[in-house]
Amino acid sequence: MPQYPNRQFLDFEKPIKELYEQIEDTKKLAEKNPKIDYRSTIEQLEASIIDKRREITQHLSPWQRVQLSRHPDRPYTLKYIDKMCTNFVELHGDRNVRDDKAMVGGFAQLDGETVMIIGQQKGTNTKMRQLRNFGMANPEGYRKALRLMRLAEKFNKPIIALVDTPGAYPGLEAEERGQGEAIARNIYEMIRLKVPVIVVIIGEGASGGALGIGVGDRVLMMENTWYTVISPESCSSILWRSWEKKEIAAEQLRLTATDMKGFGLVDEIVTEPLGGAHWDYDEAAAKLKSCILHALQEIKDQDPETRINNRIEKYGKMGFWEEVV
Repeated sequence: MPQYPNRQFLDFEKPIKELYEQIEDTKKLAEKNPKIDYRSTIEQLEASIIDKRREITQHLSPWQRVQLSRHPDRPYTLKYIDKMCTNFVELHGDRNVRDDKAMVGGFAQLDGETVMIIGQQKGTNTKMRQLRNFGMANPEGYRKALRLMRLAEKFNKPIIALVDTPGAYPGLEAEERGQGEAIARNIYEMIRLKVPVIVVIIGEGASGGALGIGVGDRVLMMENTWYTVISPESCSSILWRSWEKKEIAAEQLRLTATDMKGFGLVDEIVTEPLGGAHWDYDEAAAKLKSCILHALQEIKDQDPETRINNRIEKYGKMGFWEEVV
């Protein structure tokens, strides 16, 4: 995990940045004055950082959670795979057009059990973001994901899908190659998979781009993520013809993990380290792994037909409405 001063801070994390700067200044003083012991001062500042992270975590607005889900230091799919799994073998291509770098997947060992793990991958720098298309998959990405899911079903291995995308790629060429059909086909096929499917929103869960790998027996959502049909910025631009109302849009969209759990759209909220997953990759991965294993344990012994029927019933009951006579 990157250490200060390479760490990036969001606007509401600036009090933490200031404490880090005080630590750096104190360390410089210690180098200039080796006879003076500054260890207690540094320890007090480090304790203050923990307290400030706790304070910030307890009072996050929906828009701040959206910002945390996009934090440049936040762990992405491949980082979680690296921290949670062993013997990961990445598989490439949709056997039709090309290999979509925004969608990654392959077999791996999770606590000694072989699983198929699939997810959207964002880049960690400018060059990698361009290579990964900012986590926005093309149709071949969703077709690759479906190919890997069918492969997992063939060998009777559980599937874990990690969702982190601002949406499916909206380019003309993606539409020409059947973006809508690819996502719809995935939703249809995932409902009918005979093996256990665990879905986790680890970052952004936007629109059909998330739903393309988002149908499962259990849907988990990390604490500082969002899941909705449209981003706050796009919602603001449609309703108010400006991005300036994005904070209001984030609140009105009810897109946080707590909201989704209340609506019955996700089954469990995965807690994150104080201040967000970007503060401690190991802790974030350990908490997520524990929740995934628990969810797998709940459904792995079900009969395949029962599992499919339960999945159909689960999604059939989603949503609520009021009939006016």
